[in-house]
Amino acid sequence: MKTLVTAAWVIAHDGRSHVEIPDGAVLIDGDTIVEVGGRTELGRRQADERIDLGHAVLTPGLIDLDALTDIDHLILDCWASPELADGYVWSAEYATAPRAVFDAGQRRTVREYALTQLALHGITSYMPIASEVHSDWAETYEDFVATAEISRRLGLRGFLGPSFRSGVNVIGADGGRAVHFDEEAGRRGLADALRFLDHVEQLADPLVTGVLLPCRIETLTPGLLRDVARAADRRGALVRLHALQGNAERDYVRRTYGRTPLQLIADSGLLSDRLIVPHGVVLDVHPDVHGTDTGDIAVLADAGVSIVHCPLTNARYAHHLHTFGDYRARAVNLCLGTDSFPPDLIRGIDTGTQVAKLQARDLGQGHLAGYFEALWTGGAAALHRPDLGRLAAGATADLAAFALDDFRMGVTEDPLRTLVLNGTARDAVLTMVAGRVVMRDGRIPGVDLDALRRAGQELFEVMRAAYPERDHRRRTADELFPPVFPRG
Repeated sequence: MKTLVTAAWVIAHDGRSHVEIPDGAVLIDGDTIVEVGGRTELGRRQADERIDLGHAVLTPGLIDLDALTDIDHLILDCWASPELADGYVWSAEYATAPRAVFDAGQRRTVREYALTQLALHGITSYMPIASEVHSDWAETYEDFVATAEISRRLGLRGFLGPSFRSGVNVIGADGGRAVHFDEEAGRRGLADALRFLDHVEQLADPLVTGVLLPCRIETLTPGLLRDVARAADRRGALVRLHALQGNAERDYVRRTYGRTPLQLIADSGLLSDRLIVPHGVVLDVHPDVHGTDTGDIAVLADAGVSIVHCPLTNARYAHHLHTFGDYRARAVNLCLGTDSFPPDLIRGIDTGTQVAKLQARDLGQGHLAGYFEALWTGGAAALHRPDLGRLAAGATADLAAFALDDFRMGVTEDPLRTLVLNGTARDAVLTMVAGRVVMRDGRIPGVDLDALRRAGQELFEVMRAAYPERDHRRRTADELFPPVFPRG
């Protein structure tokens, strides 16, 4: 089946760079792009279906490599003073007998809620992230069999695997931080992850790829890291490891193992072009570490490691990459993630470009083109999928489109600058994966958005109410999460 998609603007790829085509069109045959060009010329081609998006910008599908597949928790925990923040971590006592806040059915609803959000925001390919704070340890094989089923039904392209860890950050009765370890739980988690890889092979669905997703580096023993590296080598699997993201992590790893987190990664055998690292912030060049280049960035670049930059979440947690432009100049492959709600990569790019200007004190150093390259071709490179992240003949037909005709969007100058400065990913009007329309004009076939919104709110209230039992001081939810102003 051939489909012709037309729009006021198309962001094509000419083999060297993305290019903007006014009044453009994309011709698709099945799941593959056949041709990209002007509307007038391609409009003469035979097509079984024609989709005219009007005054919109048609782009490659958005690639989110740290995509929230959970109920929003950042709305609760990105405001807190250090004293309150201690209450959001497991107490040492709770870690000896944790419980799952959600049952299996509720976890399935959480996944459907989150994946639906991705589709509504123009995301076509994703790698999931979820908080373990409301689990009884981490994710399970069964959880991800259900996740894959939901993802396939919606039609998204998922790079999936259950998270696993051998430790959890805890707060002791004295308020001190530590990591509580259960090495057997870590080994079971890796076994579950490998079992899921086998499940994906049996599915043989091009929309589902199995990957290994260990948790934060400080919650993994060196032995488990080495086991992950060996398994990844044997299976040829991608690995995503949250690391290099905070001074507390760096201090703990150095104190415990006598190495920096980057050195621990290298020693484990994980350092390769199959490694994807959110957030990659705390390196030697960062002002909070040394503020000088002693070789960390070169290590990442030489190994081909991909860094998942999450600018909106970084800003909300008072972190910053130092700097986006420097990482790119030193040939580190940068890609993008959301890491929290909303899964809005357009707002993320807006935040990232403004931070880049502030850091450089130069309005010309926003790196807007670089951010879009990270979003599209950078994400594709991290996934080892050169067929993604570009609109060109022979590429896979993963597309997104954003309306520019809302009065609140204002005037259209350059379509991408207009979208970033005046719009958000909520302006998405089309999400297409492998030539199939997943979302059109805010509607997803088979999904009752009103019912899902109500279910999401109910589950959020359950999650919020469970924090006090984990708090080492047993404060109430209202004490842990005070309102902006006192309630009358």
